[in-house]
Amino acid sequence: MDKAIDYARRHGERFVEELIDWLKIPSVSTDPQFSDDVRRAADWLVDHLKAIGFQKAEARSTAGHPIVYAEHIVDDSRPTVLVYGHYDVQPPDPLELWESPPFEPVAKDGALYGRGTADDKGQLFMHVKAAEAYLKDGDPPVNLKLIIEGEEESGSNNLEPYIEQHADELAADVVLISDTAMFARGVPSITSGLRGMAYCEVTLEGPSRDLHSGVYGGAVENPISALARLIANLHDDDHRVTIPGFYDAVRDLTSEERQTYRELPFKEKEWLADVGVETPRSEKGYSVLEATSARPTLEVNGMWGGYIGEGAKTVLPSRASAKISMRLVPDQQPKDIATKLEAYFRENLPPTMKLRFREHHGGHGVIVDTSSPAMQSAKAALEGVFGVEPYFTREGGSIPVVAEFKRILGLDTVLMGFGLNSDAIHSPNEHFGLDRFHQGIEASIRFMNAYARAEG
Repeated sequence: MDKAIDYARRHGERFVEELIDWLKIPSVSTDPQFSDDVRRAADWLVDHLKAIGFQKAEARSTAGHPIVYAEHIVDDSRPTVLVYGHYDVQPPDPLELWESPPFEPVAKDGALYGRGTADDKGQLFMHVKAAEAYLKDGDPPVNLKLIIEGEEESGSNNLEPYIEQHADELAADVVLISDTAMFARGVPSITSGLRGMAYCEVTLEGPSRDLHSGVYGGAVENPISALARLIANLHDDDHRVTIPGFYDAVRDLTSEERQTYRELPFKEKEWLADVGVETPRSEKGYSVLEATSARPTLEVNGMWGGYIGEGAKTVLPSRASAKISMRLVPDQQPKDIATKLEAYFRENLPPTMKLRFREHHGGHGVIVDTSSPAMQSAKAALEGVFGVEPYFTREGGSIPVVAEFKRILGLDTVLMGFGLNSDAIHSPNEHFGLDRFHQGIEASIRFMNAYARAEG
């Protein structure tokens, strides 16, 4: 391990230069005009993995973008770590808000700026470089398998079928993912829980066409007004979701879990200032951290209808729509919750309206046993890097593949992220601290060593 860490430190600048080369490829999976670039990013990774010594590395075709699979098997008696990540990135829009071109990465103020730096090329590359550090002086202490997809930012439509079809090849002892955030700068943490999601779209249709509001207003109900009332009633005065049965499967937080939340170094005033609000609005009886990571939520992500252009157009619209996401805790079933949301709209729909309801996608929440050898190995790795004991935390976001790894392969996942919520992922000026990039490489090296010993 010490030789690998020394190698990583001596070659740190080169690692950053190589990451920059990869980041320059605009692997935007949601936009068809970037399809060739997505493939180019996959091929770049395959070539790089071969160059640093992986026994096998291939870009495998799917119905969408390629999945990169690689492996380096040292000894069947050693534990196997399956690393997951994604090489596709979010669209860079709006371009005018970037301080430097999104696909021309720039290092400044101790961070690397560019699309994909933190989500997820930069974090994934930490494990690639950790593997290289071992491979240049022999073999890593564990068997390594990598599954790197190119559709995470566009729904991962082909990932689950791939995992099911290649379950034998992907057999491992644990999954390792770095696509999450540390609790705060200088405060290492390991994610022990994620929320799931149910994402839906609802449309109310009223008159057969847009109408003149002066001629028809007062006698024809406005779909926007009707939809606004229905959405407003989705929460009560305590900010609890009013959908019947929404909380049926929700586990109460234990006293120990609530005590853990209280011990976290959370600065609410700074958090509020960062998001630009003066007062939090959380479910009654729950703190900000509990509400944003351990309780289910419902949010309207977008709402539209009628005329929204410049100037005036006195129209009574024929329809109104909204996109709604619900973050779910473990035991809540995405399909069940989406069905309950649809039932709410149908049961409360005005007789003047027709409803169109569309379920987009979903994923299950997860909680990982923090006492497992893998989680304890991650804890030891981070403590070795940062010199302080890391926290186990739950996150409010969703990584659906974590639940699929458990369902299909029977594997738990170590979520050892090095991002920060302030890294502007999915936004202009995305960046990743270079200190955290190098810390992540060393943590990955230490994790492999600790896990090999724990399972040896």
